[in-house]
Amino acid sequence: MSTNSSAYGSSSVRAAGSGFAASGRFTRPAQLDPALVEHLAGGVDPQRLSEISHTTAASLLDRVHHTQDPQVVERVLTLVEHEGVDLVAELWSEGDPDSLPGVLWRLYMLRTWMHRNRESISRLWRVGEPVAGVSSAIAGVDQAPTAEDIARTADSILSGAFVGDFAVALERASAFCSVISAGLMAEARRRQERAAELGESAANTGAAHFVKTAKSLHGTATDFLKGAKLWREGRLE
Repeated sequence: MSTNSSAYGSSSVRAAGSGFAASGRFTRPAQLDPALVEHLAGGVDPQRLSEISHTTAASLLDRVHHTQDPQVVERVLTLVEHEGVDLVAELWSEGDPDSLPGVLWRLYMLRTWMHRNRESISRLWRVGEPVAGVSSAIAGVDQAPTAEDIARTADSILSGAFVGDFAVALERASAFCSVISAGLMAEARRRQERAAELGESAANTGAAHFVKTAKSLHGTATDFLKGAKLWREGRLE
């Protein structure tokens, strides 16, 4: 497999938007209450921002759960593309991984990452799936997904969080990250073994980058799984 490590960047989907281009333009998403975000452009104190973060996350999730309008679902699904990652980051990126805004931020960043790296991720899935056990079945992805399959899965996971069982969507996201993490680790080992055969330095193979990204994705998987548990217990706020 000829996976290009540079395709993933140096950041993970856990990071607050690093690796993703911010537009530098402040806009207000039409589906959010204007009163909740009117002060964001000019700055707001951390406590107030935390309150806005939790309120907007809960409001958006509740609103979509109570509508059958596919256009509303589509607007929420593509919030990052239409409103800019900078605004979404300002709203939710500081949220703890065991909070609703923190979980939603990670879901949006996972979708963005999957769309932008769909071809490389589809190859990594084929490597990680045989060793990932039950995770591949939970994620709901074929054994040999195409790049288009990866993009559809990204949309399915995020939309499922809004119109389906939120905990199930988080479990799917967790399982997906686990499989890709396994694929990255397998690729790192392959590169290290290849370097040893050729008498080269493993540092020049990019293996360390794969290991770093794999560990980060494993952490993201843990975050999602914890979020699912808290949601079922009614403690994800």
